[in-house]
Amino acid sequence: MPAAREFLLDSALSALAGLPWSGVRMVDVASAAGVSRQTLYNEFGSKDGLARALMRREADRYLLGVDRALAGPASSGERLVGVAEWTVTAAHSYPLVRALLTGCWPERLPKPGPAVGSVGSHIPAQRRADAGPPTPAELIAAVRHRAALAPAAGGSEEETTEFTRRCEVAVRLALSHVVAPGDQRVDRLVLGSV
Repeated sequence: MPAAREFLLDSALSALAGLPWSGVRMVDVASAAGVSRQTLYNEFGSKDGLARALMRREADRYLLGVDRALAGPASSGERLVGVAEWTVTAAHSYPLVRALLTGCWPERLPKPGPAVGSVGSHIPAQRRADAGPPTPAELIAAVRHRAALAPAAGGSEEETTEFTRRCEVAVRLALSHVVAPGDQRVDRLVLGSV
């Protein structure tokens, strides 16, 4: 993703930190990024396009963290713990990631709308976020896919299948913690012993 586009998305995310999405104006995002409002519209097409691109980027960042947790010389069990810990951390640290993973959209965040059809669109294809953000099920499927490709999966098809299944279970358990967090004192005791 080009640096200018990243900067525009960073500006939108900064605006969202202080205002609900309904209060974020394209002119303010453009001003914060030091570009014209037309430049912002040229890049994303509309405020909805900006929201879709922002959600897609946050989903990609989450999946990049999953890739990092699955990579490296750690044991399969340690990698699964890493994926679960990253899921909890990302969901607590990034409101859009939490919404994407849980499907719960607070009033202050942009909500995923219908994808814009590519037929007849005047926005260049490389700049559209037509696909929109992934659903929670699609994100979990993406994690499963990454787990199946991870070196931790082992050599045999049976080991790969089992590792992939365990990775999905780890993510689903982590999401249950995100949705219904426990006592933080108990969590520190439990996580400290892992």
